[in-house]
Amino acid sequence: MNYRKFKGELISEVGLGTWQLGSSDWGNIDEDKAFEILETYVNAGGNFIDTADVYGMGISEKTIGKFLKSTNKKIFVSTKLGRRNDAPNGWPQNFTYDAIRSHVESSLTHLGLQQLFLEQLHCIPTEELKKGNVFDHLQKLKDEGLIMHFGASVETTEEAEICLERSEVASLQIIFNLFRQHLADNFFDRAQKQEVGLIARVPLASGLLTGKFTAQTVFSQNDHRNYNADGSAFNVGETFSGIPFTKGVDLVEKIKDIMPEGNLAEQSIRWILDHPAITTVIPGASKVAQVTTNVAASSLKSFDIETMNSLKSLYNDEIKPQVRGMM
Repeated sequence: MNYRKFKGELISEVGLGTWQLGSSDWGNIDEDKAFEILETYVNAGGNFIDTADVYGMGISEKTIGKFLKSTNKKIFVSTKLGRRNDAPNGWPQNFTYDAIRSHVESSLTHLGLQQLFLEQLHCIPTEELKKGNVFDHLQKLKDEGLIMHFGASVETTEEAEICLERSEVASLQIIFNLFRQHLADNFFDRAQKQEVGLIARVPLASGLLTGKFTAQTVFSQNDHRNYNADGSAFNVGETFSGIPFTKGVDLVEKIKDIMPEGNLAEQSIRWILDHPAITTVIPGASKVAQVTTNVAASSLKSFDIETMNSLKSLYNDEIKPQVRGMM
C-alpha cells in the first residue's frame, strides 16, 4: 500500500468506502462479514475508512466503531452528515448549528470516538453551501474539539468551487472515474495548490468498471443499482456514475480494448491514482476478494501517456455525452 499526505498525516491511497456495510442500498451484509472486510483491508495496509451517518441509519458507523475497539492500528475515519430525515430533523432543519452538533455527537457515539478525524457535508443543497452557515458551524465544532478536519461531499463542479472559496475546507469528496473524467480539468489544479484533499468516490461506477456485468445482470430489489438506475431516489450520478446501465456495459468493452491485459477493477482504480491531485480513492467492498483487488491497484504500474490519451479521447467522444447528473 502506498500513502499520500493529508493534513500532516499519511493516508492510504486506497481507502475503504462503507456504504454497503449499512446493509441498505446494496443488499445485506452481516456483522461477521463486515468485520472480515474491515480486517482484510487494515491488514493490507489500509488506514482510511469512509462512512456516513445515513448508511443504514447508523449501522455502518456502529460496525466500524466495534471494529476500531478490536484493533490497535491507527485508522483514520471520515464520516458525513446532512442527509438524515429522522424527526425532528430533516431538510432544512439539518443545517442549524444544533442539528449539526447533534449529528456529530451521534457519529462520535456510534464510532466510539472522542473526536472525528474528518466530518463531511453529505451532498447537501447548493443553496446551503452558498449561504456558508454550515461551514461556520463546522468550524465552531472544530474549535470545540469535536472534529479535527471538515470537508464536503459534492455533486457538481459549482459546489466544489463554492467549497474551495472557504479556506477552512480540508477536503472534497467527488465522483471521479473513467466515466467522470472532466473534473480533472475543472478544479484539480486549484485544489492541489490550496492543499485541499480530493477523495474519489464511486471509483468503479457502482461495479460497472469491474467488467463483470452483462446487459442481463439483475440487481436485488433493495439495491440502489435497481431502484436508482434512473435517479428515482437520489442523484443519478451516484449510480453507475449516471451512465445508462446497458450503454455502460457496451462502453466498458471499449475501455477494455484500450487497457493492457489485466484486472479491470484494479486498472480503473490505478487510473484514478495516476492523478496526483487525488488523496485517496474509496471503493466499497461487499466481499473480501474485492478488498484484495482494490488494494492491489496501489502497486500497479502507472499507465503510459498513450493509454491515458486514448482513454481521454474515448471519454470525450463517446462517454461524456451519455453522462447524467453531471458534475
